[in-house]
Amino acid sequence: MTQQPFSRPGAIDLSALKRPATPPAGGPGAGSAAGTATGASYWLEVDEQSFQATLEASMVAPVLLVFYSPSRLPESEQMARDLATVAEEYEGRFLAGLVDIDVSPAIAQAVQLPSVPYVFAVLDGRPAPLIQDVLKLDDLRAALNQVMQQLTAQGMTARHQPRPGGPAPADGGDAEPVSDPRYAPAEDALAANDFDRAVSEYEKLIAANPADGEAAAGLAMARVLQRTAGIDETAARAAAEAAPDEVGAQTLVADLDLLVGDVDAAFARLVELVRRTTGDDRNAAREHLVGLFAAVGNDDPRVLKGRQALANALF
Repeated sequence: MTQQPFSRPGAIDLSALKRPATPPAGGPGAGSAAGTATGASYWLEVDEQSFQATLEASMVAPVLLVFYSPSRLPESEQMARDLATVAEEYEGRFLAGLVDIDVSPAIAQAVQLPSVPYVFAVLDGRPAPLIQDVLKLDDLRAALNQVMQQLTAQGMTARHQPRPGGPAPADGGDAEPVSDPRYAPAEDALAANDFDRAVSEYEKLIAANPADGEAAAGLAMARVLQRTAGIDETAARAAAEAAPDEVGAQTLVADLDLLVGDVDAAFARLVELVRRTTGDDRNAAREHLVGLFAAVGNDDPRVLKGRQALANALF
């Protein structure tokens, strides 16, 4: 086994990969960012159309890209499926992206793939080589357990939301949505403007189920409300204008922009702050922006656009 220490080197040059204007109508490579399995899952088949979005998903939590070729090395396909199995076991600690280079040779060319199988770990849009050999399932589990332990030690504990892929409801989906009673205490706290209690209730839900995307979004918004409670908006905006590189002042105004519905302005403010700052300030601005992404919702087009802008600002 060839396994290299986990690190964050420079990004691979992806300029050779051009996304077609129109995705193919079908065929074995017609995957999407929603995955190909039925139900919710933490893996997906990746092609030219979904490749960039998969890289951007690494802004949330790690993405492991496994490149395989059924025609060149059939064992590599089994390893790719085994990686998908391990991704399910880790319940969102990483997202597995399976790249069949027979179907998507442009991706292999873009990353200058040396061989198959090949596994890259991608964090914050930046790839690092991880595994360059065929591993049995148990060996793969052991290798990834070591990687996850290293990430946890570095404080990287975020999780991906499961990717939906189940069948449509039998009734056509027109039924009135039913409120989930688990969220009632947090929602009641929000209704009472008790933001501290709302944050606490959402934190309990996430502790019970770290993959609960609705609770994560609720917590993110509750924290925005908590941070802005009682704030003098005029004074806050004046302070931000006077100190354009002060992280606390800029993140507070971004929160205020979000609350008044100016989502694009909130994102743009923090993207530019990331672009201008370094070190701890830059990391604080990035983390705050990721929190606002969660508050708006990861599937919102403005969030997708914001993540791309953040990736460009970082690299």
